[in-house]
Amino acid sequence: MTIPRLSAAEVDALLAEAPGWVLRADGLALVRTFRFGDFNAAFGFMTRVALYADKADHHPEWFNVYNRVEVTLTTHDAGGLSARDAAMVRVIEGYL
Repeated sequence: MTIPRLSAAEVDALLAEAPGWVLRADGLALVRTFRFGDFNAAFGFMTRVALYADKADHHPEWFNVYNRVEVTLTTHDAGGLSARDAAMVRVIEGYL
């Protein structure tokens, strides 16, 4: 099943809505690095996102070291960004 990609205008609107996110150089993903007070706070954030991701069947690519969490969002089935990524950005922003 092919998932529709976001248009350039939709990506621009999403970036305006969530200013901490950056479009990856290839234009196929959004990235953001989060810093928390300590490892427990970072891991708690990841746990909340993971619970949503599992229900939504849309999982971020991420990397964690101590208080830092690097997140990359893309939809492989769409070959770039989709509404699933926009929803994930909004959920993540709500957890901050």
